[in-house]
Amino acid sequence: MPHSTEIIAHIDGGSRGNPGPAAYGVSIETAQGQPVTAFGKFIGVTTNNFAEYQGLLACLEYALNHHYQNLRVRTDSELMARQIAGHYKVRSPDLKPLYDKAKALISRLESFSIRHVYREQNREADRLANQAMDDAEQGIVLPEPALRAPAPHVPKAAPTKPKPVAATFQGGVLHPHTQLPLLDGEEVELEIRRKK
Repeated sequence: MPHSTEIIAHIDGGSRGNPGPAAYGVSIETAQGQPVTAFGKFIGVTTNNFAEYQGLLACLEYALNHHYQNLRVRTDSELMARQIAGHYKVRSPDLKPLYDKAKALISRLESFSIRHVYREQNREADRLANQAMDDAEQGIVLPEPALRAPAPHVPKAAPTKPKPVAATFQGGVLHPHTQLPLLDGEEVELEIRRKK
């Protein structure tokens, strides 16, 4: 059943190197400022603009999958905001399919708007994108967007004894063999020993 509630999505995409390791972040709230959801996803090696579009697609798909029909998007990508609003043409062959998909998803909503905001107004989405890139650097790559609490920081757990965990290093990423008992955003120290 469709929600009449209007939601506001702050989105951001980033790439370290442009092109380089990239991710997007999405933070969604109601028009009254109540948190709805927040998530980020590492998307591999690509450009900032590609990552920005992936963030837009993720928030559109979230809105439609959860039956929200009224969506306002805030992004610090002036290029994408102007392209979606129809002020700029999409000349990049890499971005055109993403643009077309975004427009198709937008057409399924009752109302949609997109507006460029300054980076300071988009901090949470930026944090989520950076957290997804940091996780990927540490070998924590999740297949689906990782749902994250919208809070800007997570309290750290009490110190625990070192716990040995077996992992396989493959393709530049460390893959733990078991689920790690860590809080989202928690910093850890790694001591790596080759298995004999």
